[in-house]
Amino acid sequence: MPEPAPLFQTKAEFAYDEVRRRVLSGELAPGSVINQGPLAREIGISTTPLREALKRLKAEGLVELGAHRDARVAELRAEEARDLVEVRRALDPVAVDLAARRRTADDVREMREAAEGLRALTADPGPDELAVHRRFHAALYRASHNALLVEALDGLWDKTDRYRRHALEVERDEEARARKDREHAALLELVIAGDGEAAAAVMREHVDTSLTAHAAWRLSKRP
Repeated sequence: MPEPAPLFQTKAEFAYDEVRRRVLSGELAPGSVINQGPLAREIGISTTPLREALKRLKAEGLVELGAHRDARVAELRAEEARDLVEVRRALDPVAVDLAARRRTADDVREMREAAEGLRALTADPGPDELAVHRRFHAALYRASHNALLVEALDGLWDKTDRYRRHALEVERDEEARARKDREHAALLELVIAGDGEAAAAVMREHVDTSLTAHAAWRLSKRP
């Protein structure tokens, strides 16, 4: 899960958090121009800390900066979606395999609590829906007790949110959503039961049929 915001933030840090939130939530749409003056006034800062924030977001691949101080939200790309799927297909199964072997009683309690209210995402999911979805996967990751793996997967989750939203522009049918609900239930049961091999197999299928995989396919068909 993301770290809580510090009690004190510089203006550049505040701008970074706010613009990043808007990009990942789709409030700032892929390819849209970022009008720096109006945006800075809207969030109550000057353009200087906003520019610093945009440079950080450029380094993360979320924003593009032109030579003349132009800025826009990075477009969604089929290649990036594919890359995200490939890396998650490698790492997520490792995480649940380790979780099945290392989970503690506290981990089990946290995973069960995180699974409460979890449902497959529908079109235009709200912040609460996305938070529940992420909380469940984060609980599985943390049960692996591998800090580097958890950090890597948390970062991938952030990048993936934009592609999830893109895929949900075409709403999934009832069976597709039911399949995701079954996979979530199976992951929970198998990790708690200590069956890492089976949990890893379910997770590979979960990633292969994920919204990001669907987004990669949709984007590859785009003219």
